[in-house]
Amino acid sequence: MNALNHSRPLALFGLLLANLCWSGNALVARAFAGEIAPFTLSFWRWCLALALLLPFVAMPLWRHRVAVRTAGWRLLVLGGLGIAGYNSLLYSAAQTTAAINISLVNTCLPLVTFIGAGLLLNEWPARRAWWGMLVAVMGLAVLISQGQWSRLASLSFNQGDLIMLLAVVDWALYSLLLRRWSAYLQPIPPLALLGVFILLGVPLILPFYLYELSQGAHLAINAANLSAVAYTAVFASLLAYLAWNHGIRVIGAAKAALTNYLMPVFTALLGWVLLNESLQLYHWLGAAMIFGGLLLATRPGKTL
Repeated sequence: MNALNHSRPLALFGLLLANLCWSGNALVARAFAGEIAPFTLSFWRWCLALALLLPFVAMPLWRHRVAVRTAGWRLLVLGGLGIAGYNSLLYSAAQTTAAINISLVNTCLPLVTFIGAGLLLNEWPARRAWWGMLVAVMGLAVLISQGQWSRLASLSFNQGDLIMLLAVVDWALYSLLLRRWSAYLQPIPPLALLGVFILLGVPLILPFYLYELSQGAHLAINAANLSAVAYTAVFASLLAYLAWNHGIRVIGAAKAALTNYLMPVFTALLGWVLLNESLQLYHWLGAAMIFGGLLLATRPGKTL
């Protein structure tokens, strides 16, 4: 069982699964930007996730209450960053910026995490990992530009992009601290740990949700809105977070962050499957470069 828990292929598969789920989350955020206010979606997403998770984690949390008390304030910080912060910021950014800008700003995540891993964890990635990140960035540029580099020069940025940049820093810090404080977190089972994060994160979202309510932003009860909340709660919350946290524990924050470059690839694939959108040559070329960069960056070994 221990070998399974620390299996790199299993951890990498989990990271791919997390990014696939979050690609769907980005689609939901854009599709419902005018229907569901950002903190309203974030609040009800995590409330539903907590309701689904609590019956399975209540007893484990009680049995591991000493470990929870030992982790203490660290759990509150991680709950604030990973639960309350990142997704609320992403949903807020989606209100005022284009999808292509969100993808472009997200390219900063591996770089921020790489530098943070060196400064906070003393885990400076090998040169091969930096080369792999460069190849993945070039692949992402192919996707964003649709193979026409002039499109990159025509991009404009606004307030939503700055909010997305804050979200990137937030998520990088969450991933790094998850790794840095692993000695305090490992005694707590993964499901119970996620339960603690949600329990501490939801109250931090509540004041912002109540403010949106006071401004008239109510959640309309209909099939579409309920489906959006359900998807974000089950797939983008429970499944994705469990997979991501496990990947961080096994392969580290810096290398795990590189897999975020796959989100535009998965978004294109979801558009092809769900929306009957065509896949162009630049999709395949960009995807091949991103996968190649990830393989180069995450291959075991310390030297080129």
